[in-house]
Amino acid sequence: MTAPNTPTGPGADPYAPHDPFAPPPPAADRPKRPKRALLPEVRTGALIAVAGALLGVVLGLLWLWLAPQVGLVVKGEQLLYADPEGEQRAGADSVFALLGLGAGLVTALTAFLFTRRRGGGVAVAVGLAVGGLAGSVIGWQLGMKLGPTSDLVAHARQVGDGGRFSAPLELGAHGALLVWPMTAMVMLLVLSAAFGKREEDPPPYWASPQPWAQPQDGHAHDGHPQEHPEPHRGE
Repeated sequence: MTAPNTPTGPGADPYAPHDPFAPPPPAADRPKRPKRALLPEVRTGALIAVAGALLGVVLGLLWLWLAPQVGLVVKGEQLLYADPEGEQRAGADSVFALLGLGAGLVTALTAFLFTRRRGGGVAVAVGLAVGGLAGSVIGWQLGMKLGPTSDLVAHARQVGDGGRFSAPLELGAHGALLVWPMTAMVMLLVLSAAFGKREEDPPPYWASPQPWAQPQDGHAHDGHPQEHPEPHRGE
């Protein structure tokens, strides 16, 4: 009986065991993985990035609506905080970071569900990172543009002595801009590891048809039956 997975052919010992340390056959004889089309992946990544940038508009509007306002009061030639011990400025940064956290979770989950069947690929991760960063910057700039004016002197003259108005909306901690893309990347990694599409490993090279393989009916290439020598039995 021939050992399993043992190549046979002219000059090969049918009773020799398979050597697991034998060098693999040439690359041309190995089974090849199917190549994935590059253009659809790039298109998917670009679509995710554009969607993230558009979602930044929603982020800016929500930030403008939810961020606490910093009150200022005019006293003579001075501008003073209406609540010197307040934490409104830190609150604005916290609101922006929380909105970025939610946007990262939503975009990563949506992108994963959208590309789960055909496999995400690197383009999805790049699209989430680029779209998240672009959306954060757009939301930051939009919130400041639509918020109170940054010309404090003109605004103070407009309200007069003793008047109150809100300071411009600002982002003190610029690191909050990275919350969205970082959250999206981590969420995508967790989803891919837990529920991602698994690619089957290629079969070992000795399991694929080899050029030296013999037909299974016991006939050699010349059409004559292949005779195996009888093993010597001791008397």
